[in-house]
This record gives sequence, structure tokens and C-alpha cells, in this order.
Amino acid sequence: MGFIMEFAENLILRLMEDPKERDRKFREHLYDLKDKCQKTKEMWSLPLRPYGFWTFERHNAQIFWDSQISQVQGRRDPYDDLLQEHTGASSSYSK
Repeated sequence: MGFIMEFAENLILRLMEDPKERDRKFREHLYDLKDKCQKTKEMWSLPLRPYGFWTFERHNAQIFWDSQISQVQGRRDPYDDLLQEHTGASSSYSK
């Protein structure tokens, strides 16, 4: 009977993984994950666009060309509203 118990104990020990090896693998995984996270955080801290990107003439010209962008609240020239009201009123008088 002792032989069977000894055989079962050796079989179980062989099937089990070494706790030191398991801890080493898990620690390596955590260090790799930490490095990746640190790299991601460094990339997130960088600006998306370089300094002066939005001040290029091409971008400003696009704002003026695209009527949808140029007529957005806040970008619209307040005098344009007055001109539209004035032209709208004069056209109604001519009818």
C-alpha cells in the first residue's frame, strides 16, 4: 500500500508546476506589462499635432473656403449677420 501512495505522490509532484518558476514567469509578465504601459503613457503625453500646426495658411484658407466651417457659431463675422439682415430687408421692400 505504501508503494501506491509513493507512486501517487511522485505523480502529483511531477504534474504540479514549480512555484518558484511560476512566480518568476508571472513577475516577468508584470514587468513587461508595466514597460508597455509606461511607453503608452509617454506616447499619450506627446502632443497630437506639432507646434504651429493649426496656424498654417493652408488650414486658415480651408476655414474660409469651406462655407460649412466658416459659418459655424463663433467663427462667423457678426457683420455678416447684419449684412444678411439688411439685404433680406431690402429685397422684401423691392417686392
